[in-house]
Amino acid sequence: MMTREGYATMSRFLADHTTTRVGGPARRFATASTAEELIATVKDCDERGEAVFILGGGSNVLASDDGFDGTVVRVATTGIATADVMTCSGAFLNVAAGENLDDLVCHAVEHGYSGIESLSGIPGQVGASVIQNAGAYGQEVGQTVARIRTWDRKERKIHTFGVFDARLGYRTSIFKENPGRWVVLEVGFQFNLGDLSKPIRSAEVAQRLGVRTGERAPLAAVRQATLAVRKTKGMVLDAADHDTWSTGSFFVNPIISAVQAELLPPDAPRFAVGGKCKTSAAWLIEHAGFSKGFGEGAATLSNKHVLALSNRGGATAADILALAKVIREGVRTVFGITLVSEPVLLGLSLD
Repeated sequence: MMTREGYATMSRFLADHTTTRVGGPARRFATASTAEELIATVKDCDERGEAVFILGGGSNVLASDDGFDGTVVRVATTGIATADVMTCSGAFLNVAAGENLDDLVCHAVEHGYSGIESLSGIPGQVGASVIQNAGAYGQEVGQTVARIRTWDRKERKIHTFGVFDARLGYRTSIFKENPGRWVVLEVGFQFNLGDLSKPIRSAEVAQRLGVRTGERAPLAAVRQATLAVRKTKGMVLDAADHDTWSTGSFFVNPIISAVQAELLPPDAPRFAVGGKCKTSAAWLIEHAGFSKGFGEGAATLSNKHVLALSNRGGATAADILALAKVIREGVRTVFGITLVSEPVLLGLSLD
């Protein structure tokens, strides 16, 4: 393993660019501040046969302690442009892939654009958010996405996806199904205009606002309530809070068959999803015997939320991965359900 000292002045350690604060050095680290630079850097690596990893905000990546034997390209493109604003059709924004997602949420709330207010506090960049179809508290990025402009590394040309072609689903997309092929350059969003939120789907957020689920509330109030709820779970980044030294939710909520759902205890959460059933990964983890703060040493479950695997300081990727394996095996033993990891495992595997 290469040592940190050899690269201290070059900032090539992925630990310096990820929210888990773990990960070894990349052989080469590049920053692209424009879409043209992003395309040129990736294209150059592809032509030379060099491995490439596209890095956004680093909030959804667990990188190997051995680092990455290739070029890591950090997306640093910025820009939020209003393409069109009309009373009937709403607001259309073109947003650079490197824009911070929460900054976009703040921009939308301030300008009276509804549809992403419940995504307040989610870390990471806009480009990465569509790959994962990031969501929280009843909203998903894909609900307001109109189009996604990409660089197709296979065809070596720019390709723009409509929202349906992008196949945005629960924590998935065509980009996640085909990792590495398309580099997101820009995302087009279409929002409704107004001072009120979309109907509130989260009971926690609704309770904090003093309204019932399904009701609407002022955009700014929904944003503040959502941030407050996320903070209680250690899901708003804070350098002083080790519970936030994580990738956020490490496991996705399982989508299981009706037969599997019947085998769960009566009080297990169940939500109908296209003929199948979605249950709660957090519920499964807790009821498999893993409580908040579970673990010993530098890697433990968060003290605020069992879905987050946190670096208590000095943890390695191997420490976090070992904890993830213990959690996954425990849930599988008790419930017969194999949890699926949410973050990108760079140079790592749970199997």
